Amino acid sequence: MIQSKTKGIIAYVFFDWLSAIIAWVLLFSFRKSVIQHISYDYSELFEDQNFVLGIIIIPLAWVLFYFITGTYTDIFRKSRVKAFVNSLWQTALGVIFIFFTLLLDDEVTSYQNYYHSFFFLFFVHFTLTLFFREVILTIGKVLLEKGKHKFPTLIIGSNHNATEFYTKYSKNKSLYAYNFVGFIEIDEKGSNGLKNYLSQLGSFNDIEKIIADYKIEEVVIAIESSEHNSISHIINILSGRDLFIKIIPDMFDILSGTVKMNQIGGTPLIEIYPEVMPKWQQIVKRLIDLFVSGLSILVLMPVLIFIALKVRFSSEGPIFYKQKRVGFRGKEFNIFKFRSMFIDAEKNGPALSSDDDARITPWGKTMRKWRLDELPQFWNVLIGDMTLIGPRPERQFFLKQMEQKAPHCRHLQRVKPGLSSLGMVKYGYAENVDEMIERLKYDIIYIENNSLSLDFKIMVYTVVTLLRGRGK
Repeated sequence: MIQSKTKGIIAYVFFDWLSAIIAWVLLFSFRKSVIQHISYDYSELFEDQNFVLGIIIIPLAWVLFYFITGTYTDIFRKSRVKAFVNSLWQTALGVIFIFFTLLLDDEVTSYQNYYHSFFFLFFVHFTLTLFFREVILTIGKVLLEKGKHKFPTLIIGSNHNATEFYTKYSKNKSLYAYNFVGFIEIDEKGSNGLKNYLSQLGSFNDIEKIIADYKIEEVVIAIESSEHNSISHIINILSGRDLFIKIIPDMFDILSGTVKMNQIGGTPLIEIYPEVMPKWQQIVKRLIDLFVSGLSILVLMPVLIFIALKVRFSSEGPIFYKQKRVGFRGKEFNIFKFRSMFIDAEKNGPALSSDDDARITPWGKTMRKWRLDELPQFWNVLIGDMTLIGPRPERQFFLKQMEQKAPHCRHLQRVKPGLSSLGMVKYGYAENVDEMIERLKYDIIYIENNSLSLDFKIMVYTVVTLLRGRGK
């Protein structure tokens, strides 16, 4: 039985692979018997080199294609209708690629044979792939309805909305997948009817510990209209975590149409997904990171050596500078730079740099103008701590100061930090916390509109900025 996320994904991969094998075998047989009118023993198929290579390589290529396009995610969160649509366009693109790379150069007596081969492969591959996927997703849906698989869920709410949500739909089959482990209330002074059904796990100040202790996967925010000013604070705390957040909207949310609405058990909910970019774009983005960072390190090696020697002989101290920064989902990592300041530059404590900073070496000022000191961060990109485009990583010391004035700075942790960002090309370096907060709005805009196309635009702006010598 498919009772876990991992087993479900493995089943998805296996039957996609099996479907591709069967489709290729049937296509090969169809072309031999129907198009070429060749009578042969099917046992002779494995003596054909093209057939053997195809049956090994093509199914693996299909699985890789599905992986890149973000197919292999939790089956318990997949829609069967969406699976149909995805299978349709994936099959169409894949078959077109196979047709132009493997089938178009075949010798045929009529061009109609090309069409027959194309549509035969499309129909067989699509039918088999969709059939197995729908069976797997149906099994997953049945397991959800029977409560065999559950998502640990926390309710944040005070009194009426939270109680109504739970009591009205707790017996609905579509909610059986939600294991409501308890609730947190906002207004502890009021009476909360949810206490009659669920355990109160703590106060709002305990929310981060509760999420970790109970391994919460979903959070339902069901608060009163008078408390809606608390939503932004709640989301700021929850941002950067691998959580699905659902909010029971008021009438303004529904009428504004500014959010994507979904339905669970008949209740309209605003959904906030933990991933800000589609899975296939995340994979492509990572592949671009690996290619560009690896190539840059190799191509720029002479430049890196020259800069390293200049740093070494221009002032006393190490060539590289290592510093702790806060990255994706609050995880700290070591960022690398060419040292651009004199040693003991922060003997009086952490401080941001400025244009006339006496701590910066003469060669350091030149490096910063062209951002040459940032080149070692291609290594951070290569090992996965950073990405090419994303908000610049900050130190915990300054993040705590930012949080006091702008709690939404936690949203920066929803994505990997980057070499360059919208904030850097639109605003530039910040010399104090207030300027960091001013730059923050550009990074939030980037996160909320995250896409590969936006990344490419920022890359172009970054190159233009560097060519003009406006790195600092």
